[in-house]
Amino acid sequence: MLRAFTANSDNAKGQVHAAFLGLIAPMTAERRPGLGCTALPDGNLAQTGNHVVPTPPGSGGAHALWPEGTAVDLPQNAELARIVADPSLAGPGMRAIVVVQRGRIVAERYGAGFSQQMPLLGWSMTKTVTAALVGTVIEAGKLRLDQDRLLAQWKGDGRADITLAQLMSMSSGLHFNEDYGDVSDVTRMLYLEPDMADFAAAQPLADKPGTTFHYSSGTAVILSRIWQDAIGDRQAALEWPRKALFGPLGMDSAVLETDEAGTFVGSSYLYATARDWARFGQFLLQGGTWEGRQILPEGFAAMMHAPSQPDAVYGQGMTWLAGPAPTQKAGDDLTYGLPADTYWLEGHDGQTVTVIPSADLVVVRMGLTPSDLDYRPQRLVASLLEALGPGR
Repeated sequence: MLRAFTANSDNAKGQVHAAFLGLIAPMTAERRPGLGCTALPDGNLAQTGNHVVPTPPGSGGAHALWPEGTAVDLPQNAELARIVADPSLAGPGMRAIVVVQRGRIVAERYGAGFSQQMPLLGWSMTKTVTAALVGTVIEAGKLRLDQDRLLAQWKGDGRADITLAQLMSMSSGLHFNEDYGDVSDVTRMLYLEPDMADFAAAQPLADKPGTTFHYSSGTAVILSRIWQDAIGDRQAALEWPRKALFGPLGMDSAVLETDEAGTFVGSSYLYATARDWARFGQFLLQGGTWEGRQILPEGFAAMMHAPSQPDAVYGQGMTWLAGPAPTQKAGDDLTYGLPADTYWLEGHDGQTVTVIPSADLVVVRMGLTPSDLDYRPQRLVASLLEALGPGR
């Protein structure tokens, strides 16, 4: 079916036009400096004309060891090298593996055609970054976790009682169909709606807020709209991720894309190199601090991976407390021999960042690995832990 689609690019304008059989379901996407590309479902090119963010200057101290710079001095550990090169552990479609212990890269491997310089799409790992961005806005005094009455369109009905904390733990009670097999709420939002947050926020309540866990990409996009509105200035909000998070962490490759309306697609569309995903995992492991600077509120990073009340398998800040599986339950990781404090960022088609504070360990695994292949990164992480030895 893909062969029936035609695509034409206009490099001068930074646009791509695609359609089925050249005429059906036409779509335009536009590139904007610092913000990647945006699909324009209604073709409104004027809508995105002023969505621009300055390009980052690039890392200084290139000769310094990662993460201060880009240099890596891998230890002479043949077992670590064997593990990341083992296809049965790396998994089908592996694109990148980065292993960080005590703040330094100790193992690294890339799939054919991929490298340390290539930004990779995190899909739903973006949700955890969105939670951290909310934390930076709270640190700036512009939001509170117990804050309700969050959107004007919720005024006068039960949705007004939804708190920021409930959105962060996926317990808002809002209806949202996250099924990717059909034209569902999530596929319609990501590919057909010019204003994704408006579409997600228009969904009715299905449960009383705070009582039921319901995983929803719409919730993450609503959070983006809320924190951007809290900044109070459209351009300042577009610049906020780089100013408040990516810049301080040295995540120079990170590009968080917006929808046509200018709201960050906080559910799905963050690109970053595997090393920059590792930077973010290390940042969480360090409790939301970087180079001695407290970027998230004190205790916020710990809250992000504390079990939520509606379902203990999900954290209070868009993290998972069990690795990928058809049905995830709290404590599942123990069957793989992983420590009880292990938590995860997880994204579509095999994207994971594993954080294990007790082992001072972060493991990034990126790939194109559909869920029906039943790949389990838990086995990779468990093997790495064993190779690092009892004292780790």
